[in-house]
Amino acid sequence: MPQNELLNKISQLQFVCVELNLYLDTNPTDMAAKNDYLCYGEALKTAISEYETLYGPLMNFGHSPTDTGCYVNDAWPWD
Repeated sequence: MPQNELLNKISQLQFVCVELNLYLDTNPTDMAAKNDYLCYGEALKTAISEYETLYGPLMNFGHSPTDTGCYVNDAWPWD
C-alpha cells in the first residue's frame, strides 16, 4: 500500500477509535460499541505496525521503538 494511502487509513481508524471512545464514555454498557472499539483498535495497531515496518517510526518519544540506532550512541554534533 502506498505511504499516503496507509497514512490516510491510519487517520480514519484513529478517528473511529476516538469517536467510539467518546461514545463509550456515555454508553458504557453498549457491548456492540465495545466490540467495535476493540476491533478498530486492533486494526489501528496493525496499520501502524505495517506503516512502521515499511516507512519507519510514525511517532516519537518512545511510542514507536526502532532498531535503526540512537543518536545518543553516536557522536554529538559538537564533538
